Amino acid sequence: MSAHAYDLKDHITLKQLADAVAHGFSPMVEIESMDGIYTVRLHHGEGVSALSDATGRTRTFLGTGEIRDLLGGLGLTHGVLTWADQCGDEMIGVPGHALTPDEMLAYGTRIAFR
Repeated sequence: MSAHAYDLKDHITLKQLADAVAHGFSPMVEIESMDGIYTVRLHHGEGVSALSDATGRTRTFLGTGEIRDLLGGLGLTHGVLTWADQCGDEMIGVPGHALTPDEMLAYGTRIAFR
């Protein structure tokens, strides 16, 4: 069964992700840091899905270690750590522009899960 057999929505639970990965689903994993809180987003051919709990609420983590253990245990090997909170420094007048999602992935830090 290919990943296309799954109805990929904006949110995916860990159980759904485990099942999809077991059947060949191989998303690009983004771990987004927001002032010390981390979320996981999965980029795939149909868009982006946030790792969520059973009620559809986006799961948050206080560090990357738990994410590494969860996703590495599913067989995923690596991801990209991005930062949503860095755009410029208004305190000293350095202008900035918000990065696009593609720029965040391109300039993020590669991290391993295993």
